[in-house]
Amino acid sequence: MISLINLKKILVATLLILTLAFVEIATNSESAILFEGFANADIATTPATAAEVFSANCAGCHINGGNIIRRGKNLKQKALKKYGMDSIANISNLVTNGKGIMPAYKARLSEQQIIDVSAYVLSQAETDWK
Repeated sequence: MISLINLKKILVATLLILTLAFVEIATNSESAILFEGFANADIATTPATAAEVFSANCAGCHINGGNIIRRGKNLKQKALKKYGMDSIANISNLVTNGKGIMPAYKARLSEQQIIDVSAYVLSQAETDWK
């Protein structure tokens, strides 16, 4: 019989796999659209604001600044300071290169999008994601 804790772990792992699969499908769909030669596809499919970049790429695991995988490693101000992620440079480095189970986004986001979303994370942390 599966214990409640093991069931919870299985559900979280399944959710993570589905989220990553969705991101991969969305990324490949965007590439396919661009490959087919639609002139304005990059404008239509590229998020315009840092909030949209966050929503499209980060919110799957970090909704409202939380973390569905590891609760303590959230995007709240206390945790950002604790883990040395309280600067745009450090957050940008993590987003660019990934770490542990967090994937790298250097192939998916432009350098400017990474900087913008890093600044967005800091600003949201200051207001406790409200």
